[in-house]
Amino acid sequence: MKSKKPLLTSRILAILEATYPEAKTTLEWKTPFQLLVATVLSAQSTDKAVNKATKKLFEDHPDPESFAKLSPEELKSYIKTVGLSSAKARHLVEADRMILENFEGQVPRTLEELMSLPGVGRKTGNVVLSNAFGIPAIAVDTHVYRVSHRLGLTSSKSFLGTEKELMEAIPKEKWSQAHHWLIHHGRAICKSKPLCSICPLNEICPRVGVRRETRGGG
Repeated sequence: MKSKKPLLTSRILAILEATYPEAKTTLEWKTPFQLLVATVLSAQSTDKAVNKATKKLFEDHPDPESFAKLSPEELKSYIKTVGLSSAKARHLVEADRMILENFEGQVPRTLEELMSLPGVGRKTGNVVLSNAFGIPAIAVDTHVYRVSHRLGLTSSKSFLGTEKELMEAIPKEKWSQAHHWLIHHGRAICKSKPLCSICPLNEICPRVGVRRETRGGG
């Protein structure tokens, strides 16, 4: 008997797409460089807090060349309301220097090159590739990790393993959008304390099925 998982995955993706048809990053940016900066700042912070901080920052320093005029201390004054501002300021100033010196002032377009920049991990790199350059990628954050495990799409205990499992389960042309669908679902419904009663996936979600069996439900 063939596995039902591909069919289930297709149904999950179809429901998520119908539920979040306009899903996209909530970070505000105009250029790949601005998205890179905003994504680095978003670690352990909210997109709302980042957008508030970058509004003035990007008005004054919109590109790598103008950004290069900032010292870490000056940059910190713009992003002081964002978590880990001191470390992020140091990383971003150094990353900007590397972009100017090593990449001719252009944000690199490969994951390996992006991850060579201070403060840029795999998740941030994939966000930039996907959103700024339209390159298929799945960035795994806490929302993607939680939702994909609850839905039975993944089982790995690591973020990297989860990313690889999602890349195998989801058609490549849907990687980038699926990333946004999972994030939006994690923020809106499948939270740490999930709102299963209103979830559009509750009829096929393995987690809900287990809970029904435990309670003796049909």
